Amino acid sequence: MSYPQPYLLIKTIVLYLLIMNALRITGYQPGAIGKITELHGRYYSRVSGFGLHFEAKVATEMSEFLNRFDEAQDGFWLACLDGEIVGSVAIDGIGIDSEGLHLRWFIVDPVYQGKGIGSRLLETALDFCRQTSANRVYLWTISGLDASRHLYEKYGFTLCHEQEGTTWGIKKIEQTFELKL
Repeated sequence: MSYPQPYLLIKTIVLYLLIMNALRITGYQPGAIGKITELHGRYYSRVSGFGLHFEAKVATEMSEFLNRFDEAQDGFWLACLDGEIVGSVAIDGIGIDSEGLHLRWFIVDPVYQGKGIGSRLLETALDFCRQTSANRVYLWTISGLDASRHLYEKYGFTLCHEQEGTTWGIKKIEQTFELKL
């Protein structure tokens, strides 16, 4: 069955409004490390070929971050729909005075990508950053994640460094984006 364009547009808008109305941005909750690690592991295995090294790195570094969490310089947010974690973002402030704030573990479940959840998470994280003494926010990623790059650039991030590397277990073009505050 084929629907006319106006119907599809209205359906898309209604779905977006329902999701945004039900979306809750929260802090840490039990199960977050496992769920966010799972989202990263599954997504990046599919789109980039990352495996055990990457997944273990996400779990280990996120656990270390949450164990040393300092609410004056660190932030951790979850996007939840009906109590289920569907996305996350963190701001790691350990290098606030030297390197700036590090945006980390930004992900949205592929089922919900393109529905505004990533924007809400980034807005929350960047609002936090602007309330600190930092003058820079940076993130590490890989080339080829065009939708993510578009979102970073929409919020003012610019590519400042690019090189081939194996930080995440296999050879990729690694990128650093930054936002001056």
